[in-house]
Amino acid sequence: MAKFELKLPKMGESVAEATITSWLKEVGDTIEADEAVLEIATDKVDSEVPSEVDGVLVEKLFNVDDVVQVGQTIAIIETEGESSSSTNNSTSQPTKNVETKTDTVAVAQVESTVETAKETAATVVSSGDRFYSPLVKNIAKKEGIGQEELDAIQGTGKDGRVTKNDILAYLENRTVPQTGKPAAAPQVKQASEPVKTAPAIPTGDDEIIQMTRMGKLIAHHMVDSVQTSAHVQSFIEADVTKIWNWRKKVKDSFMKREGENLTFTPIFMEAVAKALRDFPMMNISVQGDTIIKKKHINLGMAAALPDGNLIVPVIKDADQLNLVGMTKKVNDLANRARQNQLKPDDIQGGTYTVTNVGTFGSIMGTPIINQPQVGILALGAIRKMPAVVETPEGDFIGIRYKMIMSHSYDHRVVNGALGGQFVKAVKDYLEAWDPNREI
Repeated sequence: MAKFELKLPKMGESVAEATITSWLKEVGDTIEADEAVLEIATDKVDSEVPSEVDGVLVEKLFNVDDVVQVGQTIAIIETEGESSSSTNNSTSQPTKNVETKTDTVAVAQVESTVETAKETAATVVSSGDRFYSPLVKNIAKKEGIGQEELDAIQGTGKDGRVTKNDILAYLENRTVPQTGKPAAAPQVKQASEPVKTAPAIPTGDDEIIQMTRMGKLIAHHMVDSVQTSAHVQSFIEADVTKIWNWRKKVKDSFMKREGENLTFTPIFMEAVAKALRDFPMMNISVQGDTIIKKKHINLGMAAALPDGNLIVPVIKDADQLNLVGMTKKVNDLANRARQNQLKPDDIQGGTYTVTNVGTFGSIMGTPIINQPQVGILALGAIRKMPAVVETPEGDFIGIRYKMIMSHSYDHRVVNGALGGQFVKAVKDYLEAWDPNREI
């Protein structure tokens, strides 16, 4: 027999940890290769962790609601055959190695506890909805910060999580009385203090509905974005009559040839990608006092989930796709979003976002920027509108298909000229559509 360590896999750039939401297998269960062992949740998407081998689950190293770092071992699976070269041939050796590793960790914990006991600090643990990373816990132990004191520190991370910068900022202002008891946690100065709202008091006839985990994450993400970026909007109207008529003419033949439904979304995405290529300073993000100019144009596409929430899958290198490729990518991401089958990497790395508020009948909107991007474009509903049509023979009133686009951008780094020029470029690409275009 051999022991296989099931590790938390890498789930895309910027994802460093995940929360275990449920175990799909119990100790003693037989597992096949590629079979899901547990479910996890990141701050962006839910996913499953499959086994890489056939075997039997012999040990679970974490419980539900525990936060696991990428690369950490989360379970031990016993497999048929000889042990790997990194272990002894003895079947008891892997267990011995695990025990030795556990003993080493225990010794280190005891030494840390003895050291911090001099400053009357207790071991800190994650509690309730508040999680502490191993780095924060280590800093707390080293500096003698107890559980109650750590719980009082205001966090600026996701869901109010205490970050390394939070605890270091707290330590700069911390004072410990001679009694050895830690002083009350001072208020850590934040870039933008949250606005205090009046409490909502339900009556006996009201229904109380708990927000979903995804709903909570979206709420925090939206509030953080408004507090981070100076939102400004520009609006412009585009005549998409040529596109409307062209799509109507080719959509049936496109379906027969490609087996895909040709919607307006890939057409609009193509125009946005071209405009970003013309205005690369819209394809940036902000990090402190520096600007990161993105090499790749990765378009986020807001999509509705079955529970009513929104998620933003990403079309990577959108400017490199032709209309057929763009259509297939849009349809694939939209379908998998509706079926809750998106992978963590599908929603990573976006550099600019497009949302279609016209799907819900809205003619325009003021979307909130998807951090750390600096712009988001809302597409309104396409409507038949009376309009002045200019011809060499004179002007006349005609019926045209019109759409209002709303561009929200971060006024810290994008001025009104750039924000307006960008959305104007999208309009120009749409209105210059070739009605005889082959696809």
